[in-house]
Amino acid sequence: MTLTKNKYYFEALDNYPYSLPDCLEALNYALSYDPEDADSLCLMGRIYSEMLIDYEKAKLYFEEAMQHDVTNLNTPHYYIRCLLDNEDLEEAEKLIEYALKIKGIDKCRILILKSLLFEIRLEYKKVLKHLKEAKKYSYAQSMLDVLNGKIKFIKAKSPEKVKKKPKKKTK
Repeated sequence: MTLTKNKYYFEALDNYPYSLPDCLEALNYALSYDPEDADSLCLMGRIYSEMLIDYEKAKLYFEEAMQHDVTNLNTPHYYIRCLLDNEDLEEAEKLIEYALKIKGIDKCRILILKSLLFEIRLEYKKVLKHLKEAKKYSYAQSMLDVLNGKIKFIKAKSPEKVKKKPKKKTK
């Protein structure tokens, strides 16, 4: 049974987001074999969040996925993104703090989402703090490049008080 469910889940994942009808067909098969599969529920949440822009329905799928497997490494990232997109900022902040404690989670990606939370709140100093912290957990040059670009972007759009103050010349 697990192999069949996995087959359909991977088929759904392979079709996402390019062929939603094929994705949904395979995903429904996967969920019919195991309605408690966190990865399948997470993917269904992503469809509602990213494609259909139905955040409330997406949140139901993400919540259900978290209930069935609180240690799933995929669900928190996409659930946090959904909460941020829906402006559920307090809920997102709580989930970020929880996610950072999950063993094996990609802390860099979660910290990037945490920086986005503070960017939405216009707290640019905290954005920079979390982006710099994310750099510690980045293990690829491409991710470092993304983070450095984001830091530069935040500094450019933030108020003067966040930008580095020029050093005073001593006589």
